[in-house]
Amino acid sequence: MNKQEKLFALLLGLALAGWLFYTGQQSKKIQAARAAQAEAERKEEVAVPADTGISSAPAENTSAAPQNSPDNSVVMADPATLAKEEKAMIASPNGDLTLDLSSHGAVISRATLTRFATNAGKLDPEKNPPVCLDFSDAPALELGGITGLPANAAYRLDASANRAEFVATAPNGLRVQRVISVESNYIVRVRDVFKNEGNQVLQLGDNSVSIGAMPRGSSKNDILSMDSLPVGAEKVMFWDQNKDTKKLLAGNAGGGFGCGGAQSAAGMPPSTPVTVDVPQQWVALKSRFFVNVFSSDVPNSGFSAAMVRDTTRQTYLLHELRARVSYRGQTVAQGESVAREYTLFIGPKKLSLLRAMGNRMDDIMEFGFFSWFCKLLVPTLNFFYRLIPNYGIAIILLTFLVRLIFWPLTRKSTESMKKMQEIQPKLKEIQKQFKDNPQKLQQETWAIYRDHKVNPLSSCLPMLIQIPVFIALFTVLRSAVELRYADFLWIRDLSEAENLFAGVLPIPLNILPILMAGTMALQSYLTPSTGDPQQQRMMMILMPVMMLFMFYSFPSALSLYWTVSQVLSIIQMVMIHRAGQKKDGGDSQPTQNLTRQQRRHA
Repeated sequence: MNKQEKLFALLLGLALAGWLFYTGQQSKKIQAARAAQAEAERKEEVAVPADTGISSAPAENTSAAPQNSPDNSVVMADPATLAKEEKAMIASPNGDLTLDLSSHGAVISRATLTRFATNAGKLDPEKNPPVCLDFSDAPALELGGITGLPANAAYRLDASANRAEFVATAPNGLRVQRVISVESNYIVRVRDVFKNEGNQVLQLGDNSVSIGAMPRGSSKNDILSMDSLPVGAEKVMFWDQNKDTKKLLAGNAGGGFGCGGAQSAAGMPPSTPVTVDVPQQWVALKSRFFVNVFSSDVPNSGFSAAMVRDTTRQTYLLHELRARVSYRGQTVAQGESVAREYTLFIGPKKLSLLRAMGNRMDDIMEFGFFSWFCKLLVPTLNFFYRLIPNYGIAIILLTFLVRLIFWPLTRKSTESMKKMQEIQPKLKEIQKQFKDNPQKLQQETWAIYRDHKVNPLSSCLPMLIQIPVFIALFTVLRSAVELRYADFLWIRDLSEAENLFAGVLPIPLNILPILMAGTMALQSYLTPSTGDPQQQRMMMILMPVMMLFMFYSFPSALSLYWTVSQVLSIIQMVMIHRAGQKKDGGDSQPTQNLTRQQRRHA
């Protein structure tokens, strides 16, 4: 194994194995911290740094039923005393989003994304209905803290195709009018008007508006998290990365992407609230493929959230995220009106749609360090999909494009390997000659490189480039809704492992990672080597086995990309080799100057 192969193996191993090791260690630390603090957290509020504006305390209710709201100031009326509930359904002009509304609270009780099936396969109203976000336990747009008006107060409802109007009047003379309208591209516009129709000045106390809830999906690779953009900030706050809140969001993955085992849920409350006392431009609750974003035209005073765990499991697993945005109280004089407008995005985590919303909402994709490259990959992938509407073929075309862009570098790398192989006898000769004089050995070595126009580092560049491409593609596949339930050949879902014969075999069969390991071994076999043949054989076995282990449960789209990339690399190496033979007149080097591996290749 030569220096270039060793460097590539080291970097790739560190990039992949290091990430898995890090997540495992983090999970263990979180588990240990929870075990030590569980009893204390049930009795008192957790102290956190003031500059984050965060305070958190477990819910006092430790029964199996979680709290309906993260805001304890929400007052509910007895449903038996309310007028009969009226219901309505409104939809966007293009039909991509429908909302179920209730007159009790003037709220959204359910949002249906009509173009996304719940399970793999074609949409079917009965067998495979569209994705439904159920807000029944945490209604979206629920008003809390309005004096004289319970959160579930009965409103008068008047609805049309894509617009609904609610009106209610409190005993103190406060009239609340709400208008909800649905637009295309999963946008919901809301306008609240608070008018004092009483005979005295009213105090509109501190109040809040519910964002709703985001449930965890059925996939073991699904996640739950929340993001926000603080007022005046240039960077989005990812709360699953914040040191004070990631312990509450950790353990949300049930497998696949996660590593290190799940932490015990013993002693943990079913619902843990967190309050952020810093005004936010917008707040988002998101799963792996869907997101609910709330923003308003007037300043807020922060938000509160509740992490609801799955109480049916012995290990910690987030079941649902809920949140409310808070507003400061104000005085409303007689006959005066106060208005607020909100915008909700309830839809898929699709880069183009979030980018169109502006205000850095496309950062919800959480592409990380290689964000700029990921934002190039997604539209490129969609461009190929528009040419041939199959994301498997789109990934293959994307692989062709990447290999084409890096063809000059790869060719130069292969030629450099061949030249390095040719000068090996000379290098070994001076190594023996100057073994006791390292400085002279280095001078003579670089002299040989210079005379033969060889750069020993040039062969590393294409290998190094593959690492950020791999990481960027992995990041895109982790959260891009385009690949959700996208099929290709025998693969039902490119965003998941193949999982063939699941439930029949002890371990589900994944064909692509096996093909990937095979092509990696073949590529290693064909790569010019200047090292020990025994080490080369070890390389042919060790690296494919390691990659097979790492990739086996990864999304099949990633294995498809890597396999096709290696097949193209093998073809490219053969083409370069034949071009070199043709350039030399078809005559190979004298047999006595060839290594054993070169003779075998010939």
